[in-house]
Amino acid sequence: MSFSILKQIGDAQKKKAVVDVRPGDTVRVTQKIKEGNKFRLQTFEGVVIRADRKESHTARIVVRKVTSGVGVEKSYLIHSPLVEKIVITKRSKVRRNNLSYLRERSGKSARLAGRDFDRVAVNDVTVPEEPVEEAPAEEVVKEEAEVEVVETPVEKEEKADKAEA
Repeated sequence: MSFSILKQIGDAQKKKAVVDVRPGDTVRVTQKIKEGNKFRLQTFEGVVIRADRKESHTARIVVRKVTSGVGVEKSYLIHSPLVEKIVITKRSKVRRNNLSYLRERSGKSARLAGRDFDRVAVNDVTVPEEPVEEAPAEEVVKEEAEVEVVETPVEKEEKADKAEA
């Protein structure tokens, strides 16, 4: 098997849009967990202490958090189909790729200096949409006829206030 075939298979498994995660980021990772025949979503929020092979289909991040005084680290493959989404909640200024020194620290010494960043650009990664086939006009009219507008109690009060004024 040649390298080019392996590369094609790996590129086919990559996600189209991935958030640029760096060490020092506080992230919320949502992962699918299979229990019996059902899937459920579980979130894990912590600090990224390592980000490996960003451009590869085997890109990986290690996330660490402290719960009940015990440090917990989880490793996630970014392109895994079990990883639903990764949201960056805070970005910190760090000067190295591996923040393993945080394992020995606790309290104030484990804090990282925050840095401003554009959350909209980081969290809302857009995937290019595929062209949508247009439905015949008859079907569209049928769908519109079934839609019913329901006002909430707050909207009704606002409408009544405007009518009185």
